Amino acid sequence: MASPVAKDVHLESAGPATLRGKIYQTWTSPMTQIILISLICFGCPGMYNAIGGLGGSGQLDSTVAANATVALLAATAASALTLVPPIFDMFGPRVCLLLGGWTYPLYSGALLCYNHTHNSAFVIAAGAILGIGASFLWVAQGAIVVSYPLPDKKGTAIGIFWVIFNLGGGIGSFISFGLNFHSKSGTVSNGTYAAFIVIMSAGWLLSVFIAPPHKVIREDGSRAGPPPSGKHIGFVGSFKAEINKFVEALKDWRIWLLIPAFFCANFFYSYQQNSVNGATFTLRARSLNGAMYWIAQMFGGIFIGLLLDLKWLTRPQRALAGFIFIFVTGFSIWGGGLAFQRWEDAQGKVQWLDFSESRKYVGPFWLYFFYGMFDAFWQGYCYWLMAALADSPHEAAKYVGLYKTFQATGGAVAWRINALKYKALTQLTINWALLGASLVIAIPAVLAITPSPTVNDIDDTSSEGKDEKVLE
Repeated sequence: MASPVAKDVHLESAGPATLRGKIYQTWTSPMTQIILISLICFGCPGMYNAIGGLGGSGQLDSTVAANATVALLAATAASALTLVPPIFDMFGPRVCLLLGGWTYPLYSGALLCYNHTHNSAFVIAAGAILGIGASFLWVAQGAIVVSYPLPDKKGTAIGIFWVIFNLGGGIGSFISFGLNFHSKSGTVSNGTYAAFIVIMSAGWLLSVFIAPPHKVIREDGSRAGPPPSGKHIGFVGSFKAEINKFVEALKDWRIWLLIPAFFCANFFYSYQQNSVNGATFTLRARSLNGAMYWIAQMFGGIFIGLLLDLKWLTRPQRALAGFIFIFVTGFSIWGGGLAFQRWEDAQGKVQWLDFSESRKYVGPFWLYFFYGMFDAFWQGYCYWLMAALADSPHEAAKYVGLYKTFQATGGAVAWRINALKYKALTQLTINWALLGASLVIAIPAVLAITPSPTVNDIDDTSSEGKDEKVLE
């Protein structure tokens, strides 16, 4: 039986002889798509991270930003497994990215408005809208990064994504650092938010270049996935199908044991950004710290990606190596965090530490740097574990939706704790305990990771199985 995408094969096979064909072949390669989604995330959530990394989203009072983040994460948790998967199933990643990307400049615009009007309701509403938009963006991103590359190249793909994505947060924070270098107000300038709006909008517009999975050709000739399958059954039918898929996903006991790790994936942001960076450092020092936090994630992404793609280890061995590495680095870094928090509490001052006091500044700076690196270790490992469980875009979307739901739930709880002004040492203790417990719970799932499939075993997820190879 002929594939529904077979009519495109003649272009893909004859194309390399022409400039148009070469452009098409480059566009439909997994690496091009990984770079494209990385650039989109560079512009949208990367710049959002730069704002959040300032502490209180650049505002003197962090309560409004904390409440907006709670609204954002609650909306993400509610939509990542309900609204988004049926639409992804019907229309694919490009439409999801176009639906979600515009909400990022909207949120920056709300913060710019707050600088003039102090309208907190608009910021919180924009945060809730951004939560839904973020669900669309991250489900599409996860499906692309997790499923487009071949099995033994997924760690590298995750690493490349993490580098480019966090370069956005780093550059955004350096922009803020330059624009606010001489500021004494504690609140970022209007020009900072305006710059973020422009970059976020550009990132959103790049979504039009994302290729659907059935047009993406891997190195072995297999397609990344089938065409969108839900158009003919509509939203309601697709929604019911996604519920069935979700129930099926929960039959895999390994996913249940990874849910606590998903829950913790953004839990530490509120403590690190508001109670460490926002409460301890001056505005310009916070901007510099924020930049280096995301730069650290670039190094962390490269390292964890290379570790999880070591050719001389089997996939089960790589899973265990990654676990041991994260356990050791995590307890070392958070142990340093405990020492810092006790020292900071003894100072009795707020937003006081500047890089001009280099002897006092250097230790907390490096702690914050390693906090960023550990975030990349943790999330990169979570993505790799999901990649080990799912090879097709639709399977990946299902797992990423689950990941984002529990990640957002954990983040909402953490930001609410922060908004309620719990002591910083209490927040650190909660973070460290949850991280340690989730690692212990995940051990059986890590030990149950199976070897990588051979080329002949790779399921193209289409109804035609393996007959959708590119004709030479």
